[in-house]
Amino acid sequence: MKAYIEQRAIEVGEYIIQSKATVRETAKKFGISKSTVHKDITDRLLRIDPTLAKAARNILELNKAERHIRGGMATRKKYIGK
Repeated sequence: MKAYIEQRAIEVGEYIIQSKATVRETAKKFGISKSTVHKDITDRLLRIDPTLAKAARNILELNKAERHIRGGMATRKKYIGK
């Protein structure tokens, strides 16, 4: 694996942990695709730093579990605003 990819995977993992960001937010921040963020966390970072990967993965799992709530709030906000 190239050094810049390893460095990006570490930065992505640290960003997710520090900001509790979603995959979409992280992808936008780093200018990469959601698929790349997911691959960085689940595959690349796991080989580089398993502890960091586990912590980042836990945040992503929490975000995944809460996404239906966020979606409902966004819809509510959309229709209340009109």
